[in-house]
Amino acid sequence: MFCRETPDSVEKLEAFLSVPHPELVEMMKRLPGDIMILGIAGKMGVTMGMQAVAAIRAAGVEKTVYGAARFSNPEERTKLEKAGIRTLVCDLLDPEQVRSLPQIPNIIFMAGRKFGTDGSEDLTWAMNVLAPALVAEHFKNSRIVAFSTGCVYPLRSVAQGGCDESVPPAPVGEYSQSCLGRERIFQYYSRKNGTSMLLFRLNYSVDLRYGVLHDIGRAIWEGREVNNTVGYFNVIWQGDANAAALRCLELAESPCTVLNVTGPETASVERAARLMGAIMGKEVKFSGAPGELNYLNDSGKMCRLFGYPRMSLDEMIRHQARWIASGGVSIGKPTHFEVNNGKF
Repeated sequence: MFCRETPDSVEKLEAFLSVPHPELVEMMKRLPGDIMILGIAGKMGVTMGMQAVAAIRAAGVEKTVYGAARFSNPEERTKLEKAGIRTLVCDLLDPEQVRSLPQIPNIIFMAGRKFGTDGSEDLTWAMNVLAPALVAEHFKNSRIVAFSTGCVYPLRSVAQGGCDESVPPAPVGEYSQSCLGRERIFQYYSRKNGTSMLLFRLNYSVDLRYGVLHDIGRAIWEGREVNNTVGYFNVIWQGDANAAALRCLELAESPCTVLNVTGPETASVERAARLMGAIMGKEVKFSGAPGELNYLNDSGKMCRLFGYPRMSLDEMIRHQARWIASGGVSIGKPTHFEVNNGKF
């Protein structure tokens, strides 16, 4: 089991998230060429870059990790540079800026837009479809792992179980539809140019500053009702998700392949809330009754390839409760896990 004391600072949390899996270290010995993470300044990218650097150093190989983003927050760029990541300022919607990026053989595409889609649908489609087209054409000779989402699948009941990779997409709402558009663009360029690609269908990644568990725990700590309308979900620890994304560089192929990435458990909002409430010493109140439909994915293929995630669901729940109760910070980006109508 991968159980440690709950970090008591952002620095310790990010160090915790950046510890490389031994299998990732071994992969770095085999993987030819440098790595570039596009959209590195987002919630997951910073610690993914740090984990990649740590794995490369542990492997004892010469390899550079590049990170490209707009870097609206200069502090994130400084943090990445200090960690040994070579940063590049790039707006992925600007064709000239994309064409100026160096040709790197291994690409992780993390850029995308979700929250705020309702009312700004055009920007969401541009970010989720146009940017992938520019990137796929520019890096046609690279391996590309492209982040997607489990929201491209149809909603499921608990009795049905999660969707595996064989289930045809049936996205609900414009955000999910634009994500399927992103996938189709990458699939097109994979066939057109013979580019090795993998679609990384993730739901939901968590660290202690954001995520489904954070949203549930924060509501309990602040005395608010926990929304139980969407009663079940999947989660995976961000450190595990980042390791999986990097390891997927070896699995990219043409035509483009697909991998679900999430925890193997079907998590219950009510159970997670009651466990966190007990740890915090707080009363738990709920609003809404669980409906039939949830975003649920089957990560059996991932577990067969990479093994069980290092962080179990119960460990995530306990770490989350302790982080909030001890005054741990939040990045202030709710996941809207209670939404199943596609309106984010």
